[in-house]
Amino acid sequence: MLKEFKNFIMTGNVIDLAVAVILAGAVGMVVNGFVSDIMMPIIGHFAGGVNFADMKVILSEAVKAADGTVTTPENAIMYGKWVNTIINLIIVGFVLFMIVKAYNKTKAPVEEAPAAPAGPTAEELLTEIRDALKK
Repeated sequence: MLKEFKNFIMTGNVIDLAVAVILAGAVGMVVNGFVSDIMMPIIGHFAGGVNFADMKVILSEAVKAADGTVTTPENAIMYGKWVNTIINLIIVGFVLFMIVKAYNKTKAPVEEAPAAPAGPTAEELLTEIRDALKK
């Protein structure tokens, strides 16, 4: 069983999948940084200086003690972070689309196999049988 597992792990497909997962994580971090640090400040600038990451709807305010320490944190819907995530998804989808499109252009066109010659039709077979019976 250990030998079978070793053979399974060492096949090219498993190694390729592992590399793809690691690269996808790295690309995800790069895209997330691009969205958070480059795109969202630009979008926020044109939206009137809004920082989308800080946008939220507060459901309940934070409760502070007399000394200023927070005893109960605020409860808020952080919809600005969700906007960042949606933009992140759109960018990742577009990049994947471009990669697949470029990959499809590099693939060699598949040549269709020549069609097999058509066999005799039922009428031709019946005609041959009739002619054979006449002789």
